[in-house]
Amino acid sequence: MSPSNVSYLTFGVVLLLAVIFDLGLLSKKGAEVTIRRALFQTGFWVLLALAFFGFLWYENGHKIALEYLSAYLMEWSLSIDNIFVFILIFTFFGVKPVYYGRVLLIGILMAIVLRILFITVGIAAVTWLHELLYVFGGFLVYTGIMMFKAKGEEAVNVEENKVYRLLRRIVPLTSTDGGGRMSVIIDGKKRFTNLFVVVVLLATTDVLFALDSIPAVFGISREKIVIYTSNIFAVLGLRSLFFLLRGAVERFSHLQQGIAVVLIFVGLKMVAEIVDFYLPVYVSLLVILLCIGTAIGYSMYTSTRKNK
Repeated sequence: MSPSNVSYLTFGVVLLLAVIFDLGLLSKKGAEVTIRRALFQTGFWVLLALAFFGFLWYENGHKIALEYLSAYLMEWSLSIDNIFVFILIFTFFGVKPVYYGRVLLIGILMAIVLRILFITVGIAAVTWLHELLYVFGGFLVYTGIMMFKAKGEEAVNVEENKVYRLLRRIVPLTSTDGGGRMSVIIDGKKRFTNLFVVVVLLATTDVLFALDSIPAVFGISREKIVIYTSNIFAVLGLRSLFFLLRGAVERFSHLQQGIAVVLIFVGLKMVAEIVDFYLPVYVSLLVILLCIGTAIGYSMYTSTRKNK
């Protein structure tokens, strides 16, 4: 069995056991998640991702391992930005805290399936036409510039969300949460609840974020094991991150700019391959760490000064 196949098999087994452990031991159905529990669960997923980094180093060598770590850190930072949109969706639909865990779980599992499909299509497209990577690079540069210029206070308008508007036209909806159910019977007719709408919006919102993150991970590595595992590990940590960060949105007010610089860097790195210019993987890792670390540190500094 090749090292790559061993890595895939190990990832699959670890992932299955981790999900069972997270759902069975770390989470209780219907219970609200405290900050302490969310911190423990977030640490669990981060440590598991770092343990897989060590396994990749042992099984596949330092290059693939460092590519994975760089991709995971970038995807993880993008996930934090994703969380803030999730918070807006929950607030807009008035979801009760007791239902947060279940709704997030279903939405994130749907997002993982959609991301796997998205990544598979992306890999096939790049294999078929390598020049698409340069298009991805240009797209990332443009996206990064727009993200850097955007004002942090610009809120997402859930009411105008295209998926939500489509659901209202084609699916019979009710404005209630159905006591935690996805659908209810009203006057003999089946109607879908707010929780169903939130699950769909969570999954599709994550796919929209993947329009940035998946091309970006191609800029760090072309190894399938790196692309798949870094994405899935980052998405799996979204649920615990949500509970950890839902009361601390203002403390990450400058994270968007840090992510924007990372996207611009990765995009330029991809475009530079046209003239056979390549950077060592550790340079990408250092740039990502510097940008995200600086953005988080500066956000916390400005937040602390504002609250004095």
